[in-house]
Amino acid sequence: MAKKNQLALDGGEPAVTDLPPRHLFGKAEKTAVDRLFDKAIRTGGVFGYNGPEENAYCKEFAEFMGGGYADAVNSGSSAVYVALRALQVPAFSEVVCGPISDPGGIMPIALAGCIPVPADATPGSFNMDPKSLARRVNRRTGAIVVAHIAGIPADMGPIMKIARARGIPVIEDCAQAHGATYRGKLVGTIGDVGAFSTMSGKHHATGAQGGIVFTKDEKTYWRARRCSDRGKPFNLDRSGRNVVAAHNMNLNDLAACIGRVQLRKLPSIVRARRKSAELLTRLCREQLKTVRIVEGPPRSRPVYWFYIAQLDLDRLSVDKAGFVRAAAAEGVPCGLSYLPPSLFVDHEWYRKRRVFEGTDYPWGSPLYKGDPRRDYPVPNVRKTDEYTFTIAMHEKLSARSMRQIARALKKVEAAYLT
Repeated sequence: MAKKNQLALDGGEPAVTDLPPRHLFGKAEKTAVDRLFDKAIRTGGVFGYNGPEENAYCKEFAEFMGGGYADAVNSGSSAVYVALRALQVPAFSEVVCGPISDPGGIMPIALAGCIPVPADATPGSFNMDPKSLARRVNRRTGAIVVAHIAGIPADMGPIMKIARARGIPVIEDCAQAHGATYRGKLVGTIGDVGAFSTMSGKHHATGAQGGIVFTKDEKTYWRARRCSDRGKPFNLDRSGRNVVAAHNMNLNDLAACIGRVQLRKLPSIVRARRKSAELLTRLCREQLKTVRIVEGPPRSRPVYWFYIAQLDLDRLSVDKAGFVRAAAAEGVPCGLSYLPPSLFVDHEWYRKRRVFEGTDYPWGSPLYKGDPRRDYPVPNVRKTDEYTFTIAMHEKLSARSMRQIARALKKVEAAYLT
């Protein structure tokens, strides 16, 4: 018979049971979609893009952000690409970005003909370190892309100070941070443009995929509209003439009608995630000796797309992999590392300069004035990865769920505490 404190890894009973599923989509989304189809069937027409649902969704998203302009696109990657184009970032300039991002947040930089240059992360974090940023920017820098990883705001104060002193535009990659705030401001409103992903794993979604480009500057907004829809001359007196070469990156009314329902849910989703995070953070601080949840810079309010947990390995008789393996066996929804898919400097396409077939562009272009072979070490983020792991979360995880997870972590810690 298993002992009460015996690790599940060794045959004991798991500490975490019946974590609830997320249930992101419900009857309200289905009703909205049914209504859209019913109208199409009744009238014999079709729903498309740039229609009433999409226009309403963009308007409502801009209102959620406190005013401004929003252009809905078909993915978060497209949002970053359109933001670069809307800001008219020069081809073959350098774009400084954080070392950690979904690949879709970095590849648009190279696909826009620019050179991705990684700044390191703040120690203990996956977000851009302002000190490293200051060392990376130079006269070749065309833009800065700042990702708010895990829903934790980057330290935007010093980042913006560096950018404004040099006249460099800033794109906030808010794919994982819908509703997060920094010094009282929503992320996505601090830089020049906010790029959001609304795929089904994010805080609010427009279905399977989607994205939003947000800005408070009207001229930037109209350029975004042109760059997301094949260069159509929006807000220009050039009817029938496409003014820039651009992809078709439109969202559509079907996705937007889902997004409108989701957007109404977003404030409650944010509140629930924060409440759970506050509880787990407090339980770890009060009850555990070796596990801490990463919170964020002062005067910030994260929205936690997942938790980053730090381990004090000096006080444990097991390495990180062993601790995470034991925690997973207890039912904690944890992962060993966030880096393999997200540390882009290790990806083959980046290391081998595989962007445009048959060339090593943009690095190899004679118009690029930097060193195409230069290496950019990111020791902080590699060190952070040695003692951090991730815990998946969502807004349906209750206080009971958080207590179970804390109890499981405490059980594993007790088994390995030196």
